[in-house]
Amino acid sequence: MINSSQLINPDSSSQPINLDSLTSVNFLELDGRTFAPAQQVPIPEWPRITVEVQQRTLTLKDNDLFLVTDPLGNVPGYLDLVTDPLGNVPGYLEQTHNTSLGLFCQDTRFLSRLELQFEGLPLVLLSSTATRGYALSALCSNPYVNNIPVESIGIERELVLQGALFEEITLTNYGTEAVEFELSLSFDADFVDLFAIRGIVDCQMGTLMRPIEPLPIESPEERELSESTEPLIFSAASGAIKELVLAYQGLDGQLMESRIEFYRIQPTEFKGYTAIWKIRLNSHESQVLGYRVQPILNSEPLSSVTIPANLSQAIATETMEVQQWFECSTSIHSDNRSLNEIIERAGHDIALLMQTFGEGQILSAGIPWYSTLFGRDSLIVAMQTLILNPDIARETLEILAEYQGKETNDWRDEEPGKMLHELRRGEMARCGKIPHTPYYGSVDSTPLWLMLYADYYAWIGDRSWMDRYWDCALAAMEWIDGHSQDTGYLGYECKSSIGLINQGWKDSSDCIVNAKGELAYGEITLAEVQAYVYAAKMRMSQLAQLRKEYELSDRWQQEAQVLKENFERDFWMPKQGYFALALDGEGNQVDSITSNPAHGLGLGFFSEAKAKSVAERLQAPDLFNGWGIRTLSSASPAYNPMGYHIGSVWPHDTAIIAAGLRSLDFTEQSLELAKGLLDMMAVQPYHRPPELFCGFERTPDTNPVRYPVACSPQAWATGTVFQLLQVMVNLVPDAPNNCLRIINPTLPASVNYLSLTNLKIGKTLLDLEFEHANGATACRVVRKRGNLRVVIEA
Repeated sequence: MINSSQLINPDSSSQPINLDSLTSVNFLELDGRTFAPAQQVPIPEWPRITVEVQQRTLTLKDNDLFLVTDPLGNVPGYLDLVTDPLGNVPGYLEQTHNTSLGLFCQDTRFLSRLELQFEGLPLVLLSSTATRGYALSALCSNPYVNNIPVESIGIERELVLQGALFEEITLTNYGTEAVEFELSLSFDADFVDLFAIRGIVDCQMGTLMRPIEPLPIESPEERELSESTEPLIFSAASGAIKELVLAYQGLDGQLMESRIEFYRIQPTEFKGYTAIWKIRLNSHESQVLGYRVQPILNSEPLSSVTIPANLSQAIATETMEVQQWFECSTSIHSDNRSLNEIIERAGHDIALLMQTFGEGQILSAGIPWYSTLFGRDSLIVAMQTLILNPDIARETLEILAEYQGKETNDWRDEEPGKMLHELRRGEMARCGKIPHTPYYGSVDSTPLWLMLYADYYAWIGDRSWMDRYWDCALAAMEWIDGHSQDTGYLGYECKSSIGLINQGWKDSSDCIVNAKGELAYGEITLAEVQAYVYAAKMRMSQLAQLRKEYELSDRWQQEAQVLKENFERDFWMPKQGYFALALDGEGNQVDSITSNPAHGLGLGFFSEAKAKSVAERLQAPDLFNGWGIRTLSSASPAYNPMGYHIGSVWPHDTAIIAAGLRSLDFTEQSLELAKGLLDMMAVQPYHRPPELFCGFERTPDTNPVRYPVACSPQAWATGTVFQLLQVMVNLVPDAPNNCLRIINPTLPASVNYLSLTNLKIGKTLLDLEFEHANGATACRVVRKRGNLRVVIEA
């Protein structure tokens, strides 16, 4: 507890506050430091700049940290504290601007304001970019103020993430006379959970805190005086401090901090959480300011990444990590400049989206909403990127196996053998306000895990690894069988009170509709999930055969064939020549035309005649909009081209369909879908495919219409690039039998040359070249390090 010495808090401009007024407040002490509730220790507020919210944002990511700013590199403040109805310390936030801007770590916002001002005015933006993914560069200048000519001061901002946020600001006077001005940088942190920002849970929260420090006592007289008078608190810091601390005690009692350390040139003074520099610059003189922001939980660094000393070291570390990533991955190059830019960006974004969980790394799903461990998303992107780096698949399988369901828990939709949907580590999860610890509300993660398990073995052929995870595979299959025994199909029905109503990849509440546009109810049996189960049983049957578990192998194969026959009977819609989206709780067809059933094309799930009918139906303009396949036919009453799953186009969805068409020798149609997606990517910022885009029809003079809140970068959208390359080269690996088949490789008309260097199949590294000439694509093995047999089938 606080003793009777004087206390100081860093703002010399405020009047002392008597500690008697704080007697009803519980101070928090941790590691020899003391914190008081923020409302009891007021600090001055630096004026905010009122600007229109801009749609364009810049996004940085490094492992478990990500930052979203406006084009200036700023995070304008937008959440206001209000007292609870009894007038006590702040109990909730009034969301005046509910945006995703800020610095986040493990589902918590550690900066909700980062605002650079020139003499209290906004900077003039000249250019900005976040093309490197982990770094942001913004070139700005000054407004006209105090007789300083407009745009005579260059202000270069460079922000980098590497275990913390680093920024260096370079100021250059391009005028002919010396100038003096004030530069201010305002910080704030609301420590809001990402689920509260998204509006999924209420915004009740803990208490914002402010650190207070004992005032040094230099003489016995001063000590005697302090002991005989009331203890005091001063409300901010003297200009001598080199660190600002923003703090918050959560509902679970844990203390979170944003520690801001300044280097190079220290601020001249502080006004609350605003650092102010009084700058004098001679003609053509430059000065550099620097700071770093580190997220802290209970006095320990929260990020899993080791923090370098400064921005230069952060850039060097990131550069080395990216270089190492590319050295361990397949290098892919073509003679098409646009395609090369798309491939290069996708490779960087895959590296960018890697995130540490325990001892391994897995691809997080996307920024800003899904920077965490997912089941379905991570599994699909691992399948897409086997051609790039099969290590992604191995670590994905291993990490998800660690979280495989172990008990029946309705709150989390957990059951033994089931694979997770989503893991969260923020305050809302820790306090039990959301079930994501982890949450298991995904019907398809489990069969997808089994599919990837078999695919990874086909690519690498590591028998000891396969045997090590065999029990996990058996438990996953037992969960599938247990949930299929009543109807013969794998369905879902939410049990958690705040879980997902829909638990397939289309998991919004309004997407499972019939041909009249009406919502389906009861236990939902999705078409594509049955295809996944079929593929899982067929592939697992082959692995069981390898392990000489012949009875199990035969049973799975027989069950797969029964599933296929029943599916064609129960889901086929003869008049439409297409499969239904799903069966509802009463076994009736949910008879809308959607993209879902087409996921089964590449899995051997359809008879030849029905596969041909589905392929032809996909070409109709109500599904194919010129860029990709709509999630829902435009002829449906429920169609909305701006709807999340009811008319939009998702790149990964279209790419899965393209791959399926290719495997069935619908090569021309498959490449047409690939062309549409690649054309879409070519006109995106940084050539980065978005999570989804609107389903409006493509015309000669229009670009794809942006979906307002799509994640970017997003994992399975990025993985689409490599899946489309696989569509072109059509590799079929069989590492256990030391063979790679390349079946009828076909480059699109816009690509005459494509090379794959450092391609890993089993223990062999390959360099392959593909050339398109005279209507045909030739392939040759340029280099081979290993004894893999390569069979090229025209």
